[in-house]
Amino acid sequence: MNNSITVAANGAEVKKRRKFLSRWDAPLAGYLFISPWLIGFFGLTAYPMFLSLYYSLTDYTLLEPIKWIGLRNYTRIFTDDPRFTQSVKVTFQYVLASVPLKLVAALLVATLLNKAMKGISFYRTAVYFPSLIGGSIAVSILWRNIFGVDGIFNEILSIFGIVGKGWITNPGSALWTLILLTVWQFGSAMVIFLAGLKQIPNDLYEASSVDGANKVLQFFKITLPMLSPIIYFNLIMGVINSFQMFTSAFVITNGGPMNSTYVYALYLYERAFSRYELGYASALAWIMLVMIVVVAAIIAGTSKYWVFYETDTGGKKRK
Repeated sequence: MNNSITVAANGAEVKKRRKFLSRWDAPLAGYLFISPWLIGFFGLTAYPMFLSLYYSLTDYTLLEPIKWIGLRNYTRIFTDDPRFTQSVKVTFQYVLASVPLKLVAALLVATLLNKAMKGISFYRTAVYFPSLIGGSIAVSILWRNIFGVDGIFNEILSIFGIVGKGWITNPGSALWTLILLTVWQFGSAMVIFLAGLKQIPNDLYEASSVDGANKVLQFFKITLPMLSPIIYFNLIMGVINSFQMFTSAFVITNGGPMNSTYVYALYLYERAFSRYELGYASALAWIMLVMIVVVAAIIAGTSKYWVFYETDTGGKKRK
C-alpha cells in the first residue's frame, strides 16, 4: 500500500512538473520566432539609444579620448547656444504649418477619391506615388530648380504678368517651399484616411439625408467625428516625422538664407558630422526626443475632447 501511495505521489509530481514546464514551451517557441526582431531591436535600437545617452554626458569628438563631463553639454545648449534657439524656432514653425496643411490636403483628396468611378484605382495610385519618392535627394534637387529664379514656377507666373523671385533664396518664402514639398507628400496619410472613410456606414449618411442634412453638414457632423481616431493617428505620425525633417532642408537650402530654414535635425547633423562634436550632438538628439514626447503627450492629453470611438456613449464625456 505504501508503494502504491509512493508511486501515485511520484506520478502526481511528474505530472505537475510537466504541467509547469509546458508553460514555458509556447513562450520559448514564440521568442524563437520573434528573435530576429528582438536582435534588431536590442542591437540596432536599444543599444545605440543608451549609448547615445552615455555620449551626451561626455566630451566625445572622435579625435580625443572620451571624457565624462556630466550635464555640461545640456547646460551649454540651454544657456550658451543661440543656434539651438534658432533651430528650435524654425522647427516649430515648420511643424505648426506643415502638419495641419498636410492633414487637410490628405483628407480632402481622400474624400474625392472615395468615389465609385471608372479608373479610380489609377487615380489613387497616381496621388500616392509622390509619397514614395518625395523624401529622395533627386526630388529635393528638382524642387530647388522649380522654385529657383529661372524655375518653372516663375515661368508660369510670367504668363500672367507676375514677376517672380528667388523663392528659395528669399528668407520670407524659403521655409514655405519646404512646407509645400511636405504637403505634396500627403499620400500615406491619404491612404489611411481613405481606409477610414470606407469604414463609415452608409446608413448614417442616408439617415441624415432624410433629416435634411446637406453634404457640408454631413462632413462636419458624421465624417469628421467618425474619422477622429484616424486624424489623431495621422497627427501624431505627422508631428514625429516633421520634427525629424532633414533631407529637403539640407539639399534645397542647406539652412539658408539667413538661417530661415535651419531646422533642428540640420543643426544636429552639423554638430555631429561637420564639427565632430558627437557628445554634444547626442545631447541635442535626446532633447529632440523629449520635445517630440512632450508634444505627443499634449496631443494625447487633449484627444479625449475631440477623438470619438465606437465605444463612447452619446452625450457623455470620456474620463
